[in-house]
Amino acid sequence: MMRIIEKDIESLMPYDRNPRKNNDAVAAVANSIREFGFKVPIIVDSNGVIVAGHTRHKAAQKLKMKKVPCIVANDLTTEQIKAFRLADNKVGELATWDNSLLQIELGDLVDCLDMSDFGFDIDDDNESSDEVTEEEKGNERERTMEAYNLYDFDENRAEGFYQMPIIHAVDYVPKELIGFNYLLTSEPKEGLGIHFYIDDYQFERVWNDPEKYIPKLAKYDCVLTPDFSLYREMPVAMKVWNVYRSRLVGQLLEDEGATVIPTLSWCEPETFKFCFDGLEQGGTYSISTIGVKREEAAFQIWKDGVDEAMRKLKPVRIVCYGGDVGYDFPCEVIYVNNTTTERMKKNGR
Repeated sequence: MMRIIEKDIESLMPYDRNPRKNNDAVAAVANSIREFGFKVPIIVDSNGVIVAGHTRHKAAQKLKMKKVPCIVANDLTTEQIKAFRLADNKVGELATWDNSLLQIELGDLVDCLDMSDFGFDIDDDNESSDEVTEEEKGNERERTMEAYNLYDFDENRAEGFYQMPIIHAVDYVPKELIGFNYLLTSEPKEGLGIHFYIDDYQFERVWNDPEKYIPKLAKYDCVLTPDFSLYREMPVAMKVWNVYRSRLVGQLLEDEGATVIPTLSWCEPETFKFCFDGLEQGGTYSISTIGVKREEAAFQIWKDGVDEAMRKLKPVRIVCYGGDVGYDFPCEVIYVNNTTTERMKKNGR
């Protein structure tokens, strides 16, 4: 027998590789929940990862709900859960509308509810086409602002040609670091910080949903800013975008009261024009040495970037994720081993 249970919304985890994009539907679903209640439960696996209901989850967060109805699909195998997640999204695409019947149904409701709140295009002969167009433009602008976190950007707190959000320098020594992927299964404690030296797909959700993750991250002693990748194969515009996203998340963390250690990312020398913007001199910064020794060209790019960072930022300390690759840092260095909970050692100058 299927059992519906109430679960804390903070205990639910979006599936990181969910291929269905749903941001455009969140506002309409939130309006539906506000009007009619939460009538369709979210389906999760035994670990609390969402199987079906990502849009309802985002809508519930938008409504500041604390608990949501859920069904735990503990009768399905891992493969069945993957298949069901895809099938549940796909079957919705197969249904079509009988437009004549739809207009009749919408007409019956015209004096009761504004069905455009739920994503329907309403033809109203009493409104001019210009008025409808302006409303549609307003809704689309709102969705765009939210999707790109534009409400969080403050041009008065940014610098450089690319308007990188400013993160203030901190003189801080982390005692222990864990990866972001352990955020929801770990408890904050004294001296414990969070790093993002993991695959990008595991932390894209921080950018997609900062309202959920920023407060959780800020409970830890320190947070390294997200290490959004800068690959040589990327166009420069994407590299600028990923540096910008890291800075903005860092600024949001500062606003939440977190101790923020900027993660430095760069690629070819052309990226030096923007990749260190928004950072004050004289603080603690983090870099990674993972993979830089695999080929000579990669090591040279890494070394050139460190040289530039030392020149521009004049750090008091570097938190280096990975081993010593023979670079002679002109400041204190803390090496962090590449393990689940990293042991840390310090090389003073």
